[in-house]
Amino acid sequence: MADLITIARPYAKAAFEFAVEKNNIETWHKMLVLTSEVSQNEQIRSILTSDMKADSVANLLINICQDVLDEFSTNFIKIMSENKRLSLLPEVLTLFEQYCSEKEAQADVDVISAQALSNEQLDKISIAVEKRLSRKVKLKCHIDPSLISGFIIRTGDMVIDSSIRGRLTRLNDALQS
Repeated sequence: MADLITIARPYAKAAFEFAVEKNNIETWHKMLVLTSEVSQNEQIRSILTSDMKADSVANLLINICQDVLDEFSTNFIKIMSENKRLSLLPEVLTLFEQYCSEKEAQADVDVISAQALSNEQLDKISIAVEKRLSRKVKLKCHIDPSLISGFIIRTGDMVIDSSIRGRLTRLNDALQS
């Protein structure tokens, strides 16, 4: 199962990134749901894994699912067919849905500053972090006077330290090495 997911990942990622770029996630999701269901049909599955020409297999799936396919999703099906990967459509759908969930997820971000930040400053931080993480953020603000000046942003494994205390620590480490 893990091998199938690994093979399906580039297709799911490409489909998701394209759908996000075109602001068309819902349409792509519907297309993947239908093509995935069709590909799981016993008769269709045997055709997808047969030695038929890629064009013939792709055209079969395209004709069955033509109501939900546009030019781009048709090309996506053709590419998957050329690479003999149409049987992976259920895994592609699963990964696509995971990417959608991650995109909609909200990240909790700790902002530690030497003094209270203005709403304008918080808005700028929020916009910058949302852009970097590609998801909505919820800021949790804390005050730590020992920072002297500046702030530290923490979320998950990411830490951005632009405090004076952090800079002095890095300078001290550099001088001692």
